[in-house]
Amino acid sequence: MARLTRALSADGSVMAMAIDSTDIAARIEQIHKTSAVVTAATGRLATAASMMGCLLKGENDSLTLRLNGKGPVGSVIAVSDSKGNVKAYPVNPVVELPLNSKGKLDVAGAVGTDGYLSVIRDLGLKEPYVGQTPIVSGEIAEDITNYYAVSEQVPTVCALGVLVNPDLTVRAAGGFLVQLLPFADEKAIETIEQNINGIKPVSTMIDEGMTPPDICKLLLAGLEPEILEERTPLYRCDCNKERVERALLSMGREQLNELITEDHGTEVCCHFCEKKYRYSEDELTRLLDNASK
Repeated sequence: MARLTRALSADGSVMAMAIDSTDIAARIEQIHKTSAVVTAATGRLATAASMMGCLLKGENDSLTLRLNGKGPVGSVIAVSDSKGNVKAYPVNPVVELPLNSKGKLDVAGAVGTDGYLSVIRDLGLKEPYVGQTPIVSGEIAEDITNYYAVSEQVPTVCALGVLVNPDLTVRAAGGFLVQLLPFADEKAIETIEQNINGIKPVSTMIDEGMTPPDICKLLLAGLEPEILEERTPLYRCDCNKERVERALLSMGREQLNELITEDHGTEVCCHFCEKKYRYSEDELTRLLDNASK
């Protein structure tokens, strides 16, 4: 089960959040049958979305991350609720690339760097809040860091990692966020910089058995960290028949009539969980009739 921890320095000037998202990344691979580099890319984005979702205030708020750098994977999308539960999918689940110059999975090569990271917050208002920043590396963590700096003016450090086994299963996945509040002093900033420079990659720490509380304490070492909360986010898709029917109706009467008269029914597959919803000709006709009433 995934585990997420949020901690605060004693003076309240630095927030740290860490997550073991191994189960979430594993579920992504199981559902979408992703190749190794796509598992890494989608797992990283889902990990970031889960942490960012936990920073939402309203119980029904949601956050969507959309990454499109014009690479071979196409768009990668992750959606989180305010509890950190997340769902994700890549447009192209199978991409094969050689390892990068560091001998690692070439996530940047799969994602591409000619595009944007979009962050959409649905806070229950008339229109969602949308922020967008250019992709700076395609490695995702740096792009999240850049988004916070440019769009929200919040000094942030983000780290993300997914280790994939030779059989394509997920060995370890995780991430962390560290954010400085406006009243953080120079000493706190210097301490955080030293702590971050001295730790191992986050996926390595998870693989070696470190827990999110352990990682938070490392990040905030010397600042008397206090654990604020712990959560167990899940890979969770909230699709249902009602939502699918609304999507069908949004196609318009003309297209629905084509599905009825020409295709004699349809099948809708959820991008996030691959669940299939089948509608017969009669069911589509009733759906259209009820909408007309």
